[in-house]
Amino acid sequence: MGSDAIFMDDNACFHRARLVLSYLESETIPQVEWPARSPDLNPIENVWDLFGRLIAGRSVLPDTLHELQQALLQEWALLPQQAINDTIASMPRRCQACISARGYHIRY
Repeated sequence: MGSDAIFMDDNACFHRARLVLSYLESETIPQVEWPARSPDLNPIENVWDLFGRLIAGRSVLPDTLHELQQALLQEWALLPQQAINDTIASMPRRCQACISARGYHIRY
């Protein structure tokens, strides 16, 4: 991780474990303050959702872990950079929606 990195998680219980928090503190890794019920603010969650829809929309679904890995690699190679840029650009609107919802889950 670079010196300007900030750790971002979704407040899942395993991310909040004392061992994890202790490690982050001992390594002086800054963390994003995160509303407990708003994983939809994390851009990677939105990319995973997109991948899920792309895989589900395939004419032949993967049957094995290896097939799923291959399908994900193929979809990643085809994913337009603009889709990721759009997700990142939506973050100010997502944050405002979360503030308006008082930290509760938002549908975006």
